[in-house]
Amino acid sequence: MSRITTVFDKLRQQKRKALIPFITAGDPEPAMMTSLMHELVKAGADIIELGVPFSDPMADGPSIQRASERALKHHVCLKDVLTMVEDFRKNNQSTPVVLMGYANPIEAMGYETFAARAKECGVDGVLTVDYPPEESAEWVKYLRRHKIDAIFLLSPTTPQARIAHVAQLAQGYVYYVSLKGVTGSLNLDLRDVANKLAQLRSHISIPIGVGFGIRDRTTAKAVAELADAVVVGSRIVEEIEKSAKTEVLSNVYRLVKSLRTAVDEAGPAH
Repeated sequence: MSRITTVFDKLRQQKRKALIPFITAGDPEPAMMTSLMHELVKAGADIIELGVPFSDPMADGPSIQRASERALKHHVCLKDVLTMVEDFRKNNQSTPVVLMGYANPIEAMGYETFAARAKECGVDGVLTVDYPPEESAEWVKYLRRHKIDAIFLLSPTTPQARIAHVAQLAQGYVYYVSLKGVTGSLNLDLRDVANKLAQLRSHISIPIGVGFGIRDRTTAKAVAELADAVVVGSRIVEEIEKSAKTEVLSNVYRLVKSLRTAVDEAGPAH
């Protein structure tokens, strides 16, 4: 059983929802990453999504684009991100880590080389934004060979056929993008989210996390009432961006801790 499945099973028994914070690897600087990841866990993160910096992050809004730019100024590449996970694993063997990024760095490294190294470093899942499920059979095969969960995105406009395809391939959890647009978008419509989750659950048996548009305690609690997991990215990345380096860890801790409290105030897990 994967670390991701183990976490969701434990939360289900506790009648709690998962909190999944996202940060960009190497932001604000590579030397801080291990400490920042541990701080997320202390604050209540159940799973960490670690963004792989990329020069053309088409699904990301301005905040995460700037985070990628800051990381790339430090020349952070996919190999460095894997090493960061390896360093994190020296003191944490239980918190799942999901890499979130784009196909180009993986293609450059090669499926087998990437999957083997990711497993060796302690990666639990990979979400590749620009691998459509219809073209992912070979990619998923390599991940499964190394016991890494393939995470997929679904959105308000995903057609039924693609939902069914994702249901066949996805492992760990499915990430539902609650808004049309890029990360950091506003105007979250909870009624639409509730209706769409009901539709998705008729096809998908694994947990469903919801991200995009969750920026505070109120939205975190509201989404936790509906979903199995709450994913928060842009708001945390913005906190990193505006904080002095000496205050990044404490400020991120306070923010994630407040989100954890809000998620725990929600009703029982689905």
